[in-house]
Amino acid sequence: MIKIYTTPSCSSCRKAKKFFTEENIPYLEKNILVTDLNENELRDILVKSENGTEDIISTRSKVIKESGVDIDSMTINELIQFVRKNPSVLKRPIMVDESKIQVGYNEEEIRVFIPHERRVAEWSCKKDECPAFTSCENK
Repeated sequence: MIKIYTTPSCSSCRKAKKFFTEENIPYLEKNILVTDLNENELRDILVKSENGTEDIISTRSKVIKESGVDIDSMTINELIQFVRKNPSVLKRPIMVDESKIQVGYNEEEIRVFIPHERRVAEWSCKKDECPAFTSCENK
């Protein structure tokens, strides 16, 4: 199951949810401002991010600027506790499944969440011959 970490005012979050809805891909939305992020979720996000904190933490966030914390000097446990107390420091949306992560909305990259079998079928379909796949690129 895909999890999307969002906030209500985030336009990129709305685009991501719209994509999954239109593609009929089930997802679980987690509003980071009202849902307590547990340690395991945050560890999973960190493990899957290519560049660690750089990928998921917004160093321009008001909380980081005002508190003067140095994210790079924190241990993993300290970072997790800091994010749990200050979830708004996370970049959004963060989309995670069993093996992949995407931070931010990118129209091309988000397609990796379309199931492989379906992507293969869409690639091989011909114009007007993809009734099962309404989002076929070749239509």
